[in-house]
Amino acid sequence: MTRCAWVQTKEPLYVEYHDQEWGVPVYDDRILFEMLCLEGAQAGLSWWTILQKRENYRKAFDGFEAEKIVKYTDDKLQELVENKGIVRNKMKIRSVVTNAMAFLKIQKEYGSFSSYIWSFVDNQPILNHWQTEKDVPTSNEISDKMSKQLKKDGFKFVGSTICYSYMQAVGMVNDHIVKCCCHPSHH
Repeated sequence: MTRCAWVQTKEPLYVEYHDQEWGVPVYDDRILFEMLCLEGAQAGLSWWTILQKRENYRKAFDGFEAEKIVKYTDDKLQELVENKGIVRNKMKIRSVVTNAMAFLKIQKEYGSFSSYIWSFVDNQPILNHWQTEKDVPTSNEISDKMSKQLKKDGFKFVGSTICYSYMQAVGMVNDHIVKCCCHPSHH
């Protein structure tokens, strides 16, 4: 079975993420928020590092329930900085609280975060037909636009590369290479 080359491991967690999550459209606000926070946490690190800590993140950040996160006190933030189960970067940890505030504001304004974020791709997943991994971009015009807008709306750790990675993770764009067993042309 051929998979995208970035799955260079037999690690079940990684293979399962590639096969069942990456490139699969997500419309659930809580999961969309979680993935945005995790992509931000990944900045400068490998996705594998974050994926292995995902359950720790869920525990540490109250299942990524934005309503709870916005109420975090300085004590709670300090506790998170000392939590060995997550990436202990103060700016990244604080950004989750900032992003929770922005997220709730967007939900109020647009009815859901999902309708806001999916509007960047006209509510339609983009299916690419890349031949090799080298063809897959790390950003594009859409992620540039998304990044600018998210920043304007108060989000942090949402550069264009993070946004593109996010789009791949939540299935707004399907970048499985054509030879990969997960590319829709094989179903």
